[in-house]
Amino acid sequence: MPPNDVTSLLHLNTGETNDVDMIAIGLQEVNSKINKRLKDALFTDQWSELFMDVLSPFHFILVSTVRMQGVILLVFAKYYHLPFLQDIQTDCTRTGLGGYWGNKGGVSVRLSIFGHMVCFLNCHLPAHLEKAEQRKEDFATILHMQQFEGPVANGILDHDLVFWFGDLNFRIESLDICFVKYAIDSNVLSQLWEKDQLNIAKSTWPVLRGFQEGPLNFPPTFKFDVGTNKYDSSAKKRKPAWTDRILWKIKPPSKGLGTGGHQPTQGVLTVSQLCYCSHMEYTVSDHKPVAAIFAVQFASKVDKPLVEIYVADEWNRPEQAVVRYKMAVGFHRSSWDWIGLYRVGFRHPKDYVSYVWARSVSGLQVMFSEEALPKGNGEYILGYYSNASSSIAGVTEPFQISLPRSEEGSSSTDSSGSSSEEDDSTLVLLAPKSRSPSPGKMKRHRSRSPSLAKFQGLILRPSSRDRGTSRSPSPQSRRSLPKNIPTIHLPQGELGSLARADPRNLGLLPALRLEMIDQALGWRRESADQSYYPCRRMSPTSPAGCGTSPKEGYSPQELDRHSCAMGR
Repeated sequence: MPPNDVTSLLHLNTGETNDVDMIAIGLQEVNSKINKRLKDALFTDQWSELFMDVLSPFHFILVSTVRMQGVILLVFAKYYHLPFLQDIQTDCTRTGLGGYWGNKGGVSVRLSIFGHMVCFLNCHLPAHLEKAEQRKEDFATILHMQQFEGPVANGILDHDLVFWFGDLNFRIESLDICFVKYAIDSNVLSQLWEKDQLNIAKSTWPVLRGFQEGPLNFPPTFKFDVGTNKYDSSAKKRKPAWTDRILWKIKPPSKGLGTGGHQPTQGVLTVSQLCYCSHMEYTVSDHKPVAAIFAVQFASKVDKPLVEIYVADEWNRPEQAVVRYKMAVGFHRSSWDWIGLYRVGFRHPKDYVSYVWARSVSGLQVMFSEEALPKGNGEYILGYYSNASSSIAGVTEPFQISLPRSEEGSSSTDSSGSSSEEDDSTLVLLAPKSRSPSPGKMKRHRSRSPSLAKFQGLILRPSSRDRGTSRSPSPQSRRSLPKNIPTIHLPQGELGSLARADPRNLGLLPALRLEMIDQALGWRRESADQSYYPCRRMSPTSPAGCGTSPKEGYSPQELDRHSCAMGR
C-alpha cells in the first residue's frame, strides 16, 4: 500500500524539482490480488492516484502509464513539454511461469522527446542468489519481445537513450552475511561492489554491454523487516543486497559515413547522473526505494510544436472564447482531434473542464459555447489533442477566465463540480485506451484519471427510470444502448451507497458473469428490431451510412469504447 507522503521520495522538498522536466516512476509488487485488481478497474490504482495528486500542483502531467499485474510504470512531464513528447507507445512482457504470469517481467514506455527516441523500462526479475542466469535470460527475452511500431527505434536498444530500472534482484556473491553486515555498519560499501552480481554481469554478459550505473554509495536496499530499518531478522535471514537499481544506456553512434560523406558526430547525446540514492525513511515494504536525477543534453532539439494555438489573454465574455490554431506542415490531422480547456494543475490529457471538436468545416478556428465555459475566476490552459498520436500536440500559456457565476441550480458547467443533482448511481468502465471516466462533472471521490480498466463498456445501471443528467460535456454524447442488454437491478438505497463509496473501501458484487453482447444477445440477433442497435460512424473508415460526425456522437473519452454487458 502507498505511504501517506511521497514528498521526499520525489525530491519535492529540496527545490530540485523546480528544474526537473520529466519524472519516471517504476513500481513492483503492487497489490494485484483479484479483488484489488477489480477495484483498480473501477477506479485508478491508489499509487497512480497518489502520484498524480502530489505532482499536479508542480505542473507535472501524466504522459503515459502501463501496468502488468503488480508492475507499474508512470511517466510525467511539465505541461509545456507535452507538445514535444510524441510517438508514445507502451509494451509489456510476462516472464513468470514460463511467460504465462505477469508477476515477473518488464513494462516500458517509449516516446520521442524533442525529436530523440527515449525508452523507460521497468523490470521485476527472478529472485534468489542462484537465479542469476535466469535473470539474464529473462532480460534478454524482454529485449527481444518488446517491439514498437514506426520507422525508427523498433526495439528497446534501438532508442537513442534507454533507462532501465526496477527490482532487478541481483545479489552479493561469495561473501557471508556477517561480513556483508560488517561492511554496511562500517560504511565500507566498496568492499561489496566487486561481488555484486550486476557489476560482474556488466563486464561479462553481452546483453548488458553499454549499460552504465552510478556508484552504489547507499546501503543495500533489501531485505528489511517491514515497518523498520532493520535487515531481515526472520528465520531465513536473507543476506542484504542491492536488488533495486537504475541504469542507462546511450545508443552508440552509427558506423560508417554520415550525411555528405562525413563521419557522424560523436557525443550527440550526453547523460550526467546528479544523484543516486536510497530512501531509508520509507518502511512500507521490505525494499527501500531508490531514486536518481539525470541531466540529459541533446545536440539538437525540435522546438516548434506541431500545433500552435492563439487565444486572448483573458476571457471576460463568452464571445471572447474563440480559439485559432495553426498546424505544422506534415501534421496528420484527424476528424477526431479536439481542443480541451484545462484548469491549471490538471493531471492528465483527459482531465479537461470542457472541449470542442477541431472540426475541419470551420477552418482553423473554433469557439467554445457559453454553456461549456467555466464560471467564476481561474487560470486555464488550452491543449490540442491529436487522436492519431494519442497525445497533446500544442498548448497555450495560462490565461484568465473571468465569467459571472450562474444562478444556483443552473451551474452545471461550473468547473468546480458543485452541482449534486445528477444520478450518481451509474458506474462505467472504459476501454483501456480511454483515459478517464465519463467526462463531465464528477464527484470528488470519483477518479478522473487514467483508469486501467480491462472490462470495456461494462455498466451498472439503476432500476430507477430516472437515469439522471448526462456526464458528458457534449449534450448528445451519451450513447444510446440496446434496450434488451442484460442489466443488474439494485434497490435504489443500496445503489446509492455503492456509487458513493470511497474507492479505497469499495466492495464488488460477488458471483457476476461477464458476457459480450454478441454472446448475451446472439440468440436474439436475427429477430431483433434493428432500431434497437443505432449505428454510428466511429471513424473515417466506418462503413458508409452508419453515421454521425464526431461533434454529434461522442465525447473524446468515448471514441474507443466497445459494447460489453454484465449479466447475473
